[in-house]
Amino acid sequence: MVWEDGEGNLSSYLMDNRRMRTAIVSAMHEELAAVLALMPDEQKQPLAGRDFWVGHLHGHDVVAVLSRIGKVAAATTATALIERFEVDRIVFTGVAGGLAPGVEVGHVVVADGFMQHDLDASPIFPKYQVPLYGTDRFATDAKLTQQLDAAVRVALPGSRLHRGLVASGDRFVSTTGESRALQAALPEALAVEMEGAAVAQVCHDYGVPFAAVRTISDRADDEAHGDFLRFIQEVASRHSAAIVEAFLRGG
Repeated sequence: MVWEDGEGNLSSYLMDNRRMRTAIVSAMHEELAAVLALMPDEQKQPLAGRDFWVGHLHGHDVVAVLSRIGKVAAATTATALIERFEVDRIVFTGVAGGLAPGVEVGHVVVADGFMQHDLDASPIFPKYQVPLYGTDRFATDAKLTQQLDAAVRVALPGSRLHRGLVASGDRFVSTTGESRALQAALPEALAVEMEGAAVAQVCHDYGVPFAAVRTISDRADDEAHGDFLRFIQEVASRHSAAIVEAFLRGG
């Protein structure tokens, strides 16, 4: 029984038998609002300058939060979710700029892995490699990623779906010249955004499953800034809500 050795086992028993808690992380207010609209009983818990919304959705314990923009903000959010809210898995929804040929506005990318396109500790370490990790990228959780892939296919059956590498960096890539340079340097990268690699690294450190989906809002070129906010309001927020709902319905 759980009392056998007098200590430790009760805590382990409770941890093993509590319901899984899922974190839903968004980078933009509009996306978070669309997710919160699905939750019938969310309660706000402020922490670290953020509002964490704790509640339920389709029988799941859920914590929804706005990560804010950029790698440091995303890492802070992921760490708080794991340390303070004890989430068992993290799902990130948001937008990205398309990089690879054929990854166009309105398409959806489910990430298999993340890397930082602006990380360069050379000549001490190879360019892009995260110092002391021996790698330049972190894979998403295979099972969780497959579940997210399936949710996209259910929620957005007419959308073009891509799977592969996503590059993160602390800048909004919005010139054709920079976009082409990234395409040449990182031909595997399907899209570019500003948070995913940081969350992936934190989840790697803690051993927490992580998956991410991004709707392509622009081509990371000279036209990237034009309809960005309108796209988030009219398209990306609806995509995020639909995908999250399908994902949680599916388990």
